[in-house]
Amino acid sequence: MTEAKRIETGRVLVVDDEPQIHRFLKPALEAAGYVVLRAERGAEALRLAATMVPDVILLDLGLPDLDGQDVIVKLREFSDVPVIVLSARDQEAQKIAAFDAGANDYVEKPFGLGELLARIRNAFRLIATGQGVPTEAIEIDGLRIDEAARSVSLDGAEIHFTKTEFRILAALARHRGKLVTHDDILRAGWGGVHDSDRTYIRIYIRNIRQKLGTFADRHIRTRPGLGYIFE
Repeated sequence: MTEAKRIETGRVLVVDDEPQIHRFLKPALEAAGYVVLRAERGAEALRLAATMVPDVILLDLGLPDLDGQDVIVKLREFSDVPVIVLSARDQEAQKIAAFDAGANDYVEKPFGLGELLARIRNAFRLIATGQGVPTEAIEIDGLRIDEAARSVSLDGAEIHFTKTEFRILAALARHRGKLVTHDDILRAGWGGVHDSDRTYIRIYIRNIRQKLGTFADRHIRTRPGLGYIFE
C-alpha cells in the first residue's frame, strides 16, 4: 500500500489588485494544500487578517486604497503573521522600508512560482518551530534589551530601533561571545536566507553601530566573510 503524498495545510491571504495574479496563484496554492483567501484592497486585507487569521500573507505594495507599506504597519498593531511582499518595486530603499515596516520577506515581480512556494514553506516552518519571546531582558554593560517590550536602552536612555534592527541586535546579544553568521542574521532580521538580501546586512549593522555609538565600538566585532560577534 503506497503512502499518500503529504501536502501543506494552512491559510494564505493573497492581497493584490491584479486579477491575473489571483488567477495565477490560487490554483498553485490550492494544489500545494493551502486554503486561499483573497483581498484586492488594503482595508479588506486588514479585515480578513483580523477575522480569518491567515497563517501567511502575500502582499502587493501598490494597492488602490492604501500603500502596502501602510498595510504592514497597521497589521503589526495586532498580528505577527508572516508577510511576504510581492512587488515590482525593485529599489533598495523601497525594500528596506518594507522590511522596517514589518515585512518578513520580499519577492520581486515577475517571480518564479517555485521560488515563491519555497518561501511560503519557509514561513510555515518558522511558525512551526518558533519559540516564545524571552521573558528576561538582556543586560550588557549598560545596554538593556527587553524583547517582550521590544525596547532598548543604554545607560537608562531609550534608543529607537526599527523592527529589523531590533531583531538583529537581539540576535547578536542573545549569542554573546559566539559568531553570528550572515545566514543567522538573515533569519533573525528577515525570517529566511536569501542571497539577494545579503547586501542589506551591512546597512543595518551600520545603523545599529551608529545608534549605539562607542558601545558598539567596544562590543560588536566584524568577522569578514563570516558574520559578527557581540563581545
